[in-house]
Amino acid sequence: MMQKVFPIHSAKAPAPAYDGGPLVDTRGRGLRDLRISVTDRCNFRCVYCMPREVFDHDFKFVAHDEVLSFEEIARMARVFAGLGVKKVRLTGGEPLVRRELHRLVALLAQIPGLDLTLTTNGSLLAKQAAALAQAGLKRITVSLDSLDDATFRAVNDADFPVARVIEGIEAPAAAGMAPIKINMVVKRGANDAHVLAMAERWRGTGHIVRFIEYMDVGSTNGWRMDDVVPSAEIVKQIGARYPLEPAEPNYSGEVAERWRYRDGAGEIGVISSVTQAFCASCNRLRLSAEGSLYTCLFAEQGHDLKWLLRHGGSDEELRNEIAAVWRARGDHYSEIRTAETAKSRKIEMSYIGG
Repeated sequence: MMQKVFPIHSAKAPAPAYDGGPLVDTRGRGLRDLRISVTDRCNFRCVYCMPREVFDHDFKFVAHDEVLSFEEIARMARVFAGLGVKKVRLTGGEPLVRRELHRLVALLAQIPGLDLTLTTNGSLLAKQAAALAQAGLKRITVSLDSLDDATFRAVNDADFPVARVIEGIEAPAAAGMAPIKINMVVKRGANDAHVLAMAERWRGTGHIVRFIEYMDVGSTNGWRMDDVVPSAEIVKQIGARYPLEPAEPNYSGEVAERWRYRDGAGEIGVISSVTQAFCASCNRLRLSAEGSLYTCLFAEQGHDLKWLLRHGGSDEELRNEIAAVWRARGDHYSEIRTAETAKSRKIEMSYIGG
């Protein structure tokens, strides 16, 4: 599946020089977070992200020589840090299928003041957690959509057992990366009956479960509004059993709404990108594995940075390009989402990270 990418500026018309002033987009939003996809490949075929009937043995993934090297990614991250990025999240696909990922973590951990984290399906985490922690990774998020083994195997469509993901959660915690964040995408009729069990399993452990509304990411997951379980419903359900109270966000633009257990047993989070769009405070960019920049999870096209990266472009030129992309940004897809916009051709989440 070809992804639409274009260079925002040609060699004859380079981006205007970044003036060092406040970097805000057309809607007044500043740049803070960067998600870096290290691969578009994954060992799962989750039905809401990489349905097997589309991502089969004939699917054309990005060729290995087109994927950015660790050194190229680290260079890009340093440029982004110079533009005000404070947080980098490594994603995929599944990032841990990328060989020796700890080497990239070690490079990124050297960038001063950068909050470095990673999102994974947890399947390979038990074996890699120690190396990742030693390389400098401080925080990690694990995707886990049900504690019921049959349900989980049906969702990941790779016959992968939930017990091995649990092992994957325990390993980084033992290596000093606690608390672990655990993301559950909730889809009505698929796993919504398991919300309370998920909350109960991690309550009091110090880990944080975050419940995510099922979204129309990409163009292949068959999204319908009827499948969405509103976050308000989830909070009400958990709160009826374990009373909750709202907690302040950790920082401006945080996508998860925080709720504390009133008895002090920790917290949960809800991500309400369908029913309570947070476009107004969205402060993130996404860099694909092949060096294309995307201004929204629901983007239809990206901006090629790899050409400049591999054809002698300076850090200053890269900075100018990125600043120009951000200043032209006006995305607010979740605020205008309808059943019709959901049908539009969008970049697949497995290509640019969730």
